[in-house]
Amino acid sequence: MKPTKADPRIRTPFPEAPAPGTAIEVADGILWMRVPLPMALDHVNIYALAGDDGWTLIDTGLGTKRGKAEMQSLLDGPLGGAPVRRVLVTHHHPDHVGLAGWFQTEHGADLITTRTAWLFARMLQLDEQPRPTAETMAFWRSAGMAADVYAKRAQERPFNFADVVAPMPVGFRCIRDGDVIALGHRKWRVRTGYGHAPEQATLWCEDAPFVLGADQLLPSISPNIGVYATEPDADPLAGWLDSCAAFAAIAREDHLVLPGHKLPFTGLPHRLHQLAENHHGALARLQAHLAEPHTAAECFLPIFKRDISGDAYGLALVEAVAHLNHLLARGEVTRWRRADGAWLWQSK
Repeated sequence: MKPTKADPRIRTPFPEAPAPGTAIEVADGILWMRVPLPMALDHVNIYALAGDDGWTLIDTGLGTKRGKAEMQSLLDGPLGGAPVRRVLVTHHHPDHVGLAGWFQTEHGADLITTRTAWLFARMLQLDEQPRPTAETMAFWRSAGMAADVYAKRAQERPFNFADVVAPMPVGFRCIRDGDVIALGHRKWRVRTGYGHAPEQATLWCEDAPFVLGADQLLPSISPNIGVYATEPDADPLAGWLDSCAAFAAIAREDHLVLPGHKLPFTGLPHRLHQLAENHHGALARLQAHLAEPHTAAECFLPIFKRDISGDAYGLALVEAVAHLNHLLARGEVTRWRRADGAWLWQSK
């Protein structure tokens, strides 16, 4: 995820985030809470909607020992010991789905999410690997991963959902784009977005200007748009740009967006323009860079305006592939295999 320059048109009515174990009431019956994450993006926002029978949680944090402890402090503290009846997971990424199964098995909560989110999360939670698969290794070679990074990762346990996502039992309530669902004391229309995660649910309140934006609508960072070994020729950037356009048609200045990370904000129409233009600019710089052939790993500078190493290298690599695949889908670049298996890309 990349930070964007502060813009006065993006306003944050709640300038301070809630401390761990506490909550801020952003509207009647809507609590905003924050759970720490052990990574560069060091938190995830969780929202609790009050209902007559208990709480509905929007996303959950990681399913780790620390994640459960952080959640328990919220259950005992601002949630007042009242039952969590439902958990709505906006998309399948671990910081959002991590404790969903725990709430189902330990608290008897119902799980609500899109079909794609549930299938991806459960499949990945069950797919535990001690070393990277042959397909993943081939994907990294195709992207031109730096030799030292490749050699190191080949010997390491890869990221496994099972390490941070609690086991997920069979059974969930499916939501789809256009559905209207009652959560708390309000009705919300489901609008799905693509790019960062397939069929990511955002929720638009039918009777007040509130939007639960998940990672599709963030105020000051752009979510990672990545391609992975599961679908190496995918074009998620097309889905991202289409989603920005679709949301722009209904966004209002007074919408209070409750995002998956960072601070609640208003100014959504301008923010959607920024989120799209961020990638249009990167594509233009990338196409100029490809006057000479390069691998995906050699395209960080034009896309991100800086070289990237360390922990962020993997996310940068998959996003570089996403931009290249998008140019390929538009017929604006060509590619061929180098002797070592890496794709070389060049503008037409």
